[in-house]
Amino acid sequence: MSDGFDAAAFQTETGVSRETLARFERWRDMLEETNAHTNLVGRSTLEDFWFRHALDSWQIHALAPRAARWADLGAGAGFPGLAIAYALMQSGLPGAHVWLVESIQKKAQFLKAVAAATGAPVTVLAQRVETLHPVPEVDIVTARAMAPLEVLLGYVHPFVEKGARALLPKGARYREELTRARKSWTFEAEVIPSRTSPEAAILSITELVPCQMTAPRRRKS
Repeated sequence: MSDGFDAAAFQTETGVSRETLARFERWRDMLEETNAHTNLVGRSTLEDFWFRHALDSWQIHALAPRAARWADLGAGAGFPGLAIAYALMQSGLPGAHVWLVESIQKKAQFLKAVAAATGAPVTVLAQRVETLHPVPEVDIVTARAMAPLEVLLGYVHPFVEKGARALLPKGARYREELTRARKSWTFEAEVIPSRTSPEAAILSITELVPCQMTAPRRRKS
């Protein structure tokens, strides 16, 4: 349950510094202000920002704390990419950077504004994932609520080909998505329980190869 899970609870759960917490709070304030006139996230979810968005995003970084280079595809309002950027700032890893890929211009502009306000080490790429050239070389590629797994694997494949590991948060139907995806892809998958939902999981994907080139075509983002 997330009832009563506020900024203080988030800090206790994650151990973030005061400076990092202040960045999250600035991000939340800007999101609330912008979302009042521009739909970035479901308005009802803002009341549960610290658990549903902040902690849910932070847990992904916790799975690869030594990874310095990340890509967040379909970054939206910054979940999980901005949270990962703040975690990297706190860790002080050399060369830490996050590429936020978001084709919807209003969302890309919001990401740029938050990054400027908080000093996040990010580059916002305001274009479709499938048009990226060259594809950034990263340690981890992630995407939250972007597409069904069989389609999402098409988006992350170019990154995995360059050596990245994919960390993909999925909801209660992740087993069904895995079954469907294996009809078009071969891959190694580790299922990691989510800290924010007993029914959800984060899929760690490596060794990703299309099955006889029959993988579904990536949909436009």
